[in-house]
Amino acid sequence: MDPMNRGSEEYGHDGIDDDGSARTGRPPREPLTPDFGQPAPALARTVQLVSGDFLLTVNPVDGSEIEPCPPGERPAAPGKRSAADRAELRRASMPPVPPGPALPRLPLLERQEERERLVRLLARGRSVRLTGPAGSGRTALLSAVADDCADLAPDGVVRLSGYRRTPGELLHDLFAAVHDAPLHRPERAQLLEHVHEIGAVVVLDDLEFGGAALDELLDATPECAFLVATTPDVAAPSADSHLEEVFLGGLGRGGGLELLERAVGRVLDDEEANWAGDLWFESEGLPLRFVQAGALLRQRDQLRADPHAFEENGYFVDTPVDAPFDAGADEHDVPLPSLADGAAPAALLASRLSPSARATLKFAVALGGELPHQAHLPALVGDTHADAALAELVGCALVTPVGAHYRLAAGVRTQLEAVGYAEEAAEYALGAAQHYAWWSGHPSVTPERVAAEADAVQAALAALVATESGAAVLLARTAAPAFAGGLDWGAWERALRSGQEAARNAGEVAEEAYFHHELGILALCGGQLDRARAELEASIGLRGALADKRGMISGRRALALVADRSGGALPGGRTAAGEEVPDARYEKSASPPGGIPATFTPSAAAFSRPAPPPEPETLVTSRATPAPGASPAPSRRSVLSGTRRNLVAAGAGALLVAVLGTVVTLGATSDNNDPQNDKVTTEQSAKEDRDDGGLTADEPREDSTNRPGTPGEDGVTGTSDDPTPSDSGKPSDKPSESDEPSGTPSKPSDKPTKPTDKPTKPTDKPTKPTDKPTKPTDKPTPPTTPPTTPPTTPPTTPPTTPPDEESPPTSPDNSNSASGPGAEDRI
Repeated sequence: MDPMNRGSEEYGHDGIDDDGSARTGRPPREPLTPDFGQPAPALARTVQLVSGDFLLTVNPVDGSEIEPCPPGERPAAPGKRSAADRAELRRASMPPVPPGPALPRLPLLERQEERERLVRLLARGRSVRLTGPAGSGRTALLSAVADDCADLAPDGVVRLSGYRRTPGELLHDLFAAVHDAPLHRPERAQLLEHVHEIGAVVVLDDLEFGGAALDELLDATPECAFLVATTPDVAAPSADSHLEEVFLGGLGRGGGLELLERAVGRVLDDEEANWAGDLWFESEGLPLRFVQAGALLRQRDQLRADPHAFEENGYFVDTPVDAPFDAGADEHDVPLPSLADGAAPAALLASRLSPSARATLKFAVALGGELPHQAHLPALVGDTHADAALAELVGCALVTPVGAHYRLAAGVRTQLEAVGYAEEAAEYALGAAQHYAWWSGHPSVTPERVAAEADAVQAALAALVATESGAAVLLARTAAPAFAGGLDWGAWERALRSGQEAARNAGEVAEEAYFHHELGILALCGGQLDRARAELEASIGLRGALADKRGMISGRRALALVADRSGGALPGGRTAAGEEVPDARYEKSASPPGGIPATFTPSAAAFSRPAPPPEPETLVTSRATPAPGASPAPSRRSVLSGTRRNLVAAGAGALLVAVLGTVVTLGATSDNNDPQNDKVTTEQSAKEDRDDGGLTADEPREDSTNRPGTPGEDGVTGTSDDPTPSDSGKPSDKPSESDEPSGTPSKPSDKPTKPTDKPTKPTDKPTKPTDKPTKPTDKPTPPTTPPTTPPTTPPTTPPTTPPDEESPPTSPDNSNSASGPGAEDRI
């Protein structure tokens, strides 16, 4: 049910509530079976719209979420509205019609010359700036000219209001008035492209800017002819704008008397005519003053007919002391208002209005001159018939239309404040803020309706930011998402800034973080990346202090989008959800280009071996953080230098030697003294050497001296040169005392033993030396005296050999032995 409607009346059941009882003001009947369950909470009103190439979800709970718009969600090219659609939109954007009998429409006097001139200029495609003081009848003249130009342009006449609007907002208003694009707000480039093709007569009232801003508006719409109305205090257009200037002054003496007679509804007598002449001289012929003077004369006629006409309104109680009316005077002797009252009639007119109308004026004064919509007056004033107060105010010309709402006429607020209407302004503003906070957050109220009431809501915010910060925060928190969903982003930004200031004054950190987040989203949609980054980082910092995980995730997602648009990385090297981005820190699991070879696990003894030859480019490495003072972008070779890389490289090289030694040693599992057993073929299997052929077939025999059961230095069983383990249970690190296959101990020598023959190419069978060659081992024979100094060059590993190929036994000429001449240089 809409909170501003009476509920079931819209279904044709006047006076009947939804539960079947007559509407008597009493609470509804209680149900026979009470509901013991908890009522379901109202769902948050979320709106999803497209802004440029972003998909924006306005979330009033945790903050809006933004993401790149998926292809399926992108709206089609907006089409233009038809003439009937434009007329319907125009009627919807007009101020509400006051209830009660229709008020007489006053004629447009002494404006025929200006009217014809404006139509001629617009017909030639020229833009015109109409300048006149407040109350000179600019709005009435614009309405007449708009009716005359209805058929001049292909897109018709577009009526806009420049009240508190910027050039960018007016361009979006023009786009929405001509194009049918619901829930779509184009970005700047798209907006300029669309408005560039609009050909219409744009009637723009209450424009508040000029100069370069006006040039921007005109340059963006070259196919439009503008008729803008401003006051003399607005900046003049630039010299290059080519705007025609038309000044609108006051009425002549005869025109003022005629307008006064039409406002009163009768011919003036001589005394009233003289009074009207003095008023014309005092007011400089402004039409607004004569309309208000006509309201004074109508009230005088009512008093002359019935001296108690305004008693029910409390006139005698609330009338100021210096009021001209004398309660004891004869009813036919009611004097004319004084000239001062004629020039400033607001106080006297208001004193004769109903209490609801006077309370409405107090709300308008408290809200800076903004009049709430008539649908809100019953709730604000506390009178079910308070909506009729609008008709009284319009009939007295105390309010004037501005866009789609009313506000106090020129000078009325100052006059009412002088007689005490601002004494309780803080209380009235607080009441309006509490009402709007409830109404704007109600699920049945559409964002478009909240956006139509934006001026009054923002006025309540401005009045309470410094005094009632808590109420201002609540109002901004509920109204800002509705402004965003209603595509009034100018009001959205102003509400967010007011709410941010109020939250800071009230010390509400969570709400301040929300407003920072929303301002960041708004800046991101507008392409202001630096501003968006600052707002989002402030929001994330505040929510991090509050341990608001969901809010931090939402902020980081938006911040990641900012970083993506700006082409930079996030501070701290993290993505929106908090995970690390690939370029922020090195990933140990990243594979180098070119592939990864077979992975081996190095043994503990492999780390004590001498430096192996250079390693291949495809070695699996782990990037390390560069040391202080090092180059920020090291080369691939320099990246491979480090303690951990040396260990991995040494281990890979040692394992390669171990595998080669194991392959060759498999052929020596039998007795090496038997020449027939020295030849190994690929067709042989472990079962030929083992009787049982089980899983232990690869284990060496107990009487074998070539492959003891103890592991060697590389961790592979059967590669140890010393069958006796050390005292600690680990293989001994001492160099082998024998290179003979038979195991006969020999005297250690610093020179390696050379075989008589050396194989020339790899074969499937190891070449048998003519003499007794040294047994190929998995590691070279180290020198008797270990080097005292560590190697000065980074160790590397030799290229890997595919596991399915067998390598010949190594000889001292091509091995990695550290013994022999030049051993120390190689180490």
